[in-house]
Amino acid sequence: MLERSRTYYLYDKPCDMRKSFNTLSAIVTAQMHLDLLSGAGFVFINKKRSHLKLLLWEGDGLSIYFKRLEKGSFEHPVKTGHSDQINYQKLLLILQGIESDKIVKRNRFNLAK
Repeated sequence: MLERSRTYYLYDKPCDMRKSFNTLSAIVTAQMHLDLLSGAGFVFINKKRSHLKLLLWEGDGLSIYFKRLEKGSFEHPVKTGHSDQINYQKLLLILQGIESDKIVKRNRFNLAK
């Protein structure tokens, strides 16, 4: 389900967790202005930041990953007025309850640069 190579987008507004496939898909296309079938993952967090949904196109259909916290909250980065692309590592930090703004990543060699 979660893939390192997948692109993820975090919806910048609180989302009603009663929404399912059709309504979340409409948010992706109409409000986020993104291609639902691109293979990206779309992350939605509710107002209390206690619930998170991840909408994924998996080639033959959509799937939803839903996580409800019994205690605590998810980090929801500062709102920028649009949906932000986040990487796999940032998504994992959000899911694990770690504030990514307080983490400093040290430089490493990267062949791609």
